[in-house]
Amino acid sequence: MCGRVRLASDYSEIKIRLKFAPNAPAPNFEPDWNKPPTTPMLVAIRSAHGERVPKMMRWGLLPHWAKDEKIGHSTFNARSEDFTTKPAFRDAWKRDQRCLVVTDGFYEWKKIDGSEDKQPYAIALADTGQMVMAGLWSSWKNPASGEEVLSCTVLTTRPNKVMGEIHDRMPVILDEADWSKWLGEEPATNDELLALLRPCPNDWLKIWPVDKKVGNVRNKGAELALPV
Repeated sequence: MCGRVRLASDYSEIKIRLKFAPNAPAPNFEPDWNKPPTTPMLVAIRSAHGERVPKMMRWGLLPHWAKDEKIGHSTFNARSEDFTTKPAFRDAWKRDQRCLVVTDGFYEWKKIDGSEDKQPYAIALADTGQMVMAGLWSSWKNPASGEEVLSCTVLTTRPNKVMGEIHDRMPVILDEADWSKWLGEEPATNDELLALLRPCPNDWLKIWPVDKKVGNVRNKGAELALPV
């Protein structure tokens, strides 16, 4: 699973790296080294005009038929092996509502041998660039207020060798060469899209232990990503 990410890069750098449309409004987000589900995530989608644009979306996908936001507490991840048949995700898949979830990396916890205690680790790309994850998004109308809520989920897959030392799942981290295909900017069959949902190469990642205070979502500072 992937249940905690960080994003603190300068938006001007992200805009260049993600190749957002020049006229796309800049999203409003604060640097955050400890983002949990239900908080806003920066994503890239293909607009109705075919442009790549940024959006802030609630982390935890809300399908259009949801009665309230509670389902979002269990839909922040979607398993790449079976998400196309799961009621919460299949409509987004059928409607080509795919997105790129933009992060600086994520955290994962490893059980300490012979103990119920866990050690948190930070995971980032070895080249220190943005870690872009495969996602799905949805538009939901709150039946009480009529407000439109955009939400997203991160697709997960089996771990590569280095992540397998920590956890039995990892997010799908996309190669930059595949971003256009996942967003629908270039043609691809469903089989070609599903083939992208695989573990990234081991040498893409760097992993290091961090302080356990990352386990408290009220902690947000840069010190959370420092090695211990």
